[in-house]
Amino acid sequence: MSTVALTSGLGALPSRFRRERLLIVGYGDVGQRVARNLLTGPGAQRLRVLALTSQAERVGSLRAQGVMPLVGNLDRAATLRRLSGLATRVLHLAPPPGEGGGGTAWWRDPRTLALARALRLRSLPMSLVYASTSGVYGDCAGARVPETRTVAPGTPRAQRRVDAERAVRHLGRAGVRTSILRIPGIYAPDREGGTPEARLRKGTPVLVAQDDVYTNHIHADDLARACLAALWRGRPQRVYNASDASDMKMGEYFDLAADLYGLPRPPRVPRGTAQDALPMMLLSFMSESRRLDNQRLLSELGLRLRYPTVAEGLRA
Repeated sequence: MSTVALTSGLGALPSRFRRERLLIVGYGDVGQRVARNLLTGPGAQRLRVLALTSQAERVGSLRAQGVMPLVGNLDRAATLRRLSGLATRVLHLAPPPGEGGGGTAWWRDPRTLALARALRLRSLPMSLVYASTSGVYGDCAGARVPETRTVAPGTPRAQRRVDAERAVRHLGRAGVRTSILRIPGIYAPDREGGTPEARLRKGTPVLVAQDDVYTNHIHADDLARACLAALWRGRPQRVYNASDASDMKMGEYFDLAADLYGLPRPPRVPRGTAQDALPMMLLSFMSESRRLDNQRLLSELGLRLRYPTVAEGLRA
């Protein structure tokens, strides 16, 4: 990100406020990759990264990373009031609570609503990017899916993501340039649980070819870069499929990984008996098939993926 891009729109402010301030909500693996990109890249001196954490014990480690920690809890709205007016841009990576979380309806995301309300208390940020999930599309029977496709969430967790997207759009109508990234499976060799290796070693089966589903992926480093591109170049109220260009079924993905790691390919089972061999969470992923169209991500945001396919990402 260039220095010009980082300081755009701040020239009229007093000198102590001319520094761009990015607030990361949900400072996990992807949030840390975003921060590293910014704090070690050109224009770093003109940018400050803030991170919301609900764990006071993380304050020291965040400071050691060059990040300003802000202690607050998305499940306790009163702790978020200080966020208003602090940041010029916001990256919202925090997931909704589990079913029944926060004492609200199962399909609501009270965390995103609480964050949006806190940001509206004072001056609004210039842009906000929300990390949603491609699960909001539901089962598409293997069809190619552009961002214009109507959402049809088939699981409670996807329903809560749709509710979060609704809250983000409402904030956009208040004057924030909001972008929504619909994200598939995130992988990276240096990410905890970021490769299929552990599952392959367990011998967990996949579906036979005729029952298999298309799956989508994005390398964690490319996702971090997509977040930054959307923060600075995303169009108002715009949705982007944050996916690579892989076009393969789930079994093919695990076969590829097995070959790269020198491990046996996973056994194949028909869908009719899969429920006896697979956990419910994994079965839910195997019930939806879609191929995300990522052309808007590449053309509008000008993002050039370092890992255009999972084959390149896993080999790296």
